[in-house]
Amino acid sequence: MQHRSTHIRSYVLRQGRVSNAQQRALDTLLPRFGLPYAAQSLNLDAAFGRTAPKILEIGFGMGETTAQIAEANPGNDYLALEVHTPGVGSLLKLIEEKRLGNVRIIQHDAVEVLRDMLGDNSLDGAHIFFPDPWHKARHNKRRLIQPPFVSLLAGKLKPGGYLHAATDWQDYAEQMLAVFAAEPLLENTAAAYAPRPAYRPLTKFEQRGLRLGHEVWDLVFRRKENL
Repeated sequence: MQHRSTHIRSYVLRQGRVSNAQQRALDTLLPRFGLPYAAQSLNLDAAFGRTAPKILEIGFGMGETTAQIAEANPGNDYLALEVHTPGVGSLLKLIEEKRLGNVRIIQHDAVEVLRDMLGDNSLDGAHIFFPDPWHKARHNKRRLIQPPFVSLLAGKLKPGGYLHAATDWQDYAEQMLAVFAAEPLLENTAAAYAPRPAYRPLTKFEQRGLRLGHEVWDLVFRRKENL
């Protein structure tokens, strides 16, 4: 049954320019590496053609980080979610250039994908890297990391599965830490913020920020084993 969307969206669809190369990738590669949104359960092993650890990437931007992680970890499968068409085209180009067979893309709202397509206890991990901070106070309600969303996501993780988020906005980091810590299914792997795991590459934007003295906060929580 199709659900009517009632949640506050954490993004605004912008009419970004799609380059010729991105459009070619969308036309030729999306049928192979894209999965259409449907309000029915997705068989992840069938989608990737194998049984392997499944990691969810929420909001991959232009796809550079997702492609680097997938290339460095060929034993894992990465289900990548993004709503913006130029980013989808960019990641498809990288999939072709790097000959990645372990990435699939759904161009759709993450809340609806989690709710309608992914089964409970189906994910080995989830990445949320640099989500839109909606830094104006009146827009904070649009932030993705809110208790209902984290509760939904935590239930999709297998016991022992991890949730890794990163942000360069301190007040968002503090909100993430509070929301994750309040979720009964999750436990922190660190005292508060975690060191950046080696598998998360530094983006060019992040490297520039660090040179300017900006901080980045990583949070790595795990789904409790005994619940």
